[in-house]
Amino acid sequence: MSDRVLAPFGRRAARVIAREQHGAYVVLRCADPVGPRPRAGQFYMLATATRWGGGEAERPFLPRAFSVLRAPVGTRELHFLIEDVGPGTKRLAEARPDDALMIVGPLGNGFSAPDPGRAPLLVGGGVGIAPLAIWQDEIGCTPQPLLGFRDRERAQGATLLRDPNVATDDGSVGHHGFVTDLLRAELHEAGHTVYACGPPPMLEAVRMLCAEYETPAQLALESGMACGFGACFGCVVATRDGYIRLCTDGPVLAADRLEAVAAH
Repeated sequence: MSDRVLAPFGRRAARVIAREQHGAYVVLRCADPVGPRPRAGQFYMLATATRWGGGEAERPFLPRAFSVLRAPVGTRELHFLIEDVGPGTKRLAEARPDDALMIVGPLGNGFSAPDPGRAPLLVGGGVGIAPLAIWQDEIGCTPQPLLGFRDRERAQGATLLRDPNVATDDGSVGHHGFVTDLLRAELHEAGHTVYACGPPPMLEAVRMLCAEYETPAQLALESGMACGFGACFGCVVATRDGYIRLCTDGPVLAADRLEAVAAH
């Protein structure tokens, strides 16, 4: 995989400079004047600077791991895609301009370029579209990214990538079915390298399809993380070569390193 960009030591504050709503998703644009520009596929550990806790005792939350959505060239900005699915993500989604996030990153290994003669093919599901957006920015013109969502509200996130081909589970937008239906149609033509991120069942279907069509693939896996730098062993996953810590050896892995993508 690609060389990683190393994170500065310790947590640092990143001021929220804009908040955008895209259907069920929130994009937070943050100023990070001291951090390096990340590689596509790397991630950050995020928390808010205030009210990072819940319940009567305000029990602290653990920081949450998020792939970077964008880091526009010529700016000192980081963009993150948030969906409110629990107390931590709810608090992050509530952040407004001039609020501060506490961040650690960039962490982990990102995507690497396809071999000569192969075209990148991006496949994402839900909030898993995030690392594909920055990858599309880096590699420029690609075949249509293939994006899958549950419904029309979430499919509004497709506007964050250029020229997407969309599938929805309920048929409200684009193809009625799974994004892997679109992928199978593309894999009938050889010469791709697949880059995918999304929920584990989607990634397992992508892994199996790419094995069937003998197509190389790089998968950005999701896993619960408490620290982000290998100390807690909370994100251990099985590979053909044994167990690895996803935060230090991933989150991007070659699909052929995996026997399967395990459900959480």
